Amino acid sequence: MTDVDHRYADRETQPCAPVTGNLADLLERVLDKGIVIAGDIKIDLLDIELLTIRLRLFIASVDTAKKAGIDWWETDPALSSRAARDALAEENARLRARLDALEEALEEAPVDGAEETTEAAR
Repeated sequence: MTDVDHRYADRETQPCAPVTGNLADLLERVLDKGIVIAGDIKIDLLDIELLTIRLRLFIASVDTAKKAGIDWWETDPALSSRAARDALAEENARLRARLDALEEALEEAPVDGAEETTEAAR
C-alpha cells in the first residue's frame, strides 16, 4: 500500500481567503499622507530633442493637498462655482471702470469742438 501525503492538499485546492482591510488601509494611508508619481517621456532623433513630456501625479485627499499648497480647483472657474462668480464679478468691475473712464472722457471733451467737427464734416 502506498501512503498519500495529504498535508498540502488542502492548500492547493482551497483558495486563500482575501485579506480584508489591506486595500482600505493602504488607500487611507495614501490619501492621508499623499503619494507623488513622477516621470518623463523624451523622444530624440539623432540627438535632436523632438518632444519632452513631463508627468507629475499627486494622489492625496483634499485636506492633504491643501496642506501641500495645492488648491487649483478652488480658483478654476470651470471647476468651482465660487471661482466662476468671482471671475464674473471681476470682469464686471473692469468693464464698469472702463465705462466710467469713457464717460468721464466724454464729459471733459469740449462741446464746441464737437460742434465744429460735425460742421466740418458737412
